[in-house]
Amino acid sequence: MPDAIMLFAAGFGTRMGALTRDRPKPLIPVGGRPLIDHALDIADSHGPLRRVVNTHYKSDQMARHLADRNVSVSTELPEILDTGGGLRAALPLLGPDPVFTLNTDAVWSGPNPLDLLAAGWDPSGMEGLLLCVPLHQALGRKGAGDFRLEHGRLHRGGDLVYTGAQILRTDGLAEIPETVFSLNLLWNRMQARGTLFGITYPGQWCDVGHPEGIALAESLLPHV
Repeated sequence: MPDAIMLFAAGFGTRMGALTRDRPKPLIPVGGRPLIDHALDIADSHGPLRRVVNTHYKSDQMARHLADRNVSVSTELPEILDTGGGLRAALPLLGPDPVFTLNTDAVWSGPNPLDLLAAGWDPSGMEGLLLCVPLHQALGRKGAGDFRLEHGRLHRGGDLVYTGAQILRTDGLAEIPETVFSLNLLWNRMQARGTLFGITYPGQWCDVGHPEGIALAESLLPHV
């Protein structure tokens, strides 16, 4: 079972427009608290995990915010490495075993996503287990879905939206020659081997990657 989690927080947040002019997207407040604190709450409520956050854009602000949070920071300089490159760069902090990863620009209403992934993880046949949500339960989603499920395995195209939460084996990252690359490259290799699996989230999930997502996300939070 994973004992470490990577929280992705390095991006420029360009879809947020003026809101990210003076701060990184994970520090935008939703319900009175920075987005990244909502993600850290998910990690905390799951149980003890080594937590790693990658940073690039306005990384000094992120470092100050995380200074007293018992979080290791993987700073990507001089260039941003995308999700795949960023995860590989953080492996010395995460360790060699399978890890959780979690995007920091989403808000959830329902069971803890990490608990669901842990319950569904089968290391004997899985290299990746992605948590997806049906399109009609994905608030703020613009566009179509990402995947469909066939006998538990994920295939491209369908009405399931990837939520940004997953468990991954990371040894395959060493086989990818690029320095800057998306985890889509790793998923494609897993899918070809039949080792990319998915489960669906029973609650609601909100994409907070754009300004309209803030109010939608706050509608999911209690007492907001």
